[in-house]
Amino acid sequence: MKLLIVEDDIGISYTIARVMRDEGYGVTECHNGEEGLHHALYGEFDLIILDIMLPKVDGFTFIQELRRQRVDTPILCLTAKDGLNDRIKGLTIGADDYVVKPFEIPELIVRAKVLLRRYGNVNQEEQISYGPIAIQVRNRAITVTGEELTLTEKEYELLEYLLMNKEQIVTKEQIYNRIWGLDSEAGIGIVELYVHYLRKKLSSWHADQYIQTVRGLGYILRINE
Repeated sequence: MKLLIVEDDIGISYTIARVMRDEGYGVTECHNGEEGLHHALYGEFDLIILDIMLPKVDGFTFIQELRRQRVDTPILCLTAKDGLNDRIKGLTIGADDYVVKPFEIPELIVRAKVLLRRYGNVNQEEQISYGPIAIQVRNRAITVTGEELTLTEKEYELLEYLLMNKEQIVTKEQIYNRIWGLDSEAGIGIVELYVHYLRKKLSSWHADQYIQTVRGLGYILRINE
């Protein structure tokens, strides 16, 4: 499988490329948005890892142009730690996920493989876990303290998204755009309803308390010590 990395920081680009090659992927590196956009439009890639702050063509313009030309390659964005508005905007205009800088390489690998699996491009079994909650992403098997948990499709996607963003605030808008999409007829209140459903199912293990409401913003998956 082929990945396109568009990152102007050569050190970061080199590190990601080396790790992904070690994982068995073919990698193309670009260090400005103009060159990266050309490769994305005319090459064939399974995943794009895209920095938002790029010279020549910025990440937002990159995403918009790609989606305008109906290129649906999944995009994993790299964003600054304090760039919440950037993350919301990126997801709204067509990005599929983001990693906050500075990031841990294992998190980047898992997020990349989850996107590849979601779009039918990978079969490896990967585990996402936090505290007593674990998901085997290949077959969507969920356990809490080793016991099986059964969820609906949307409940699963919500839990998976919270796990992927553990200890980070995700807004209702981010959740809505990611799980239901901009074309959904459901209102944004559906997010609060499904958070309620998910908490109820986790309550048997007292794990419902891990999904914490951040008033005025959204939710965070966090275990208080």
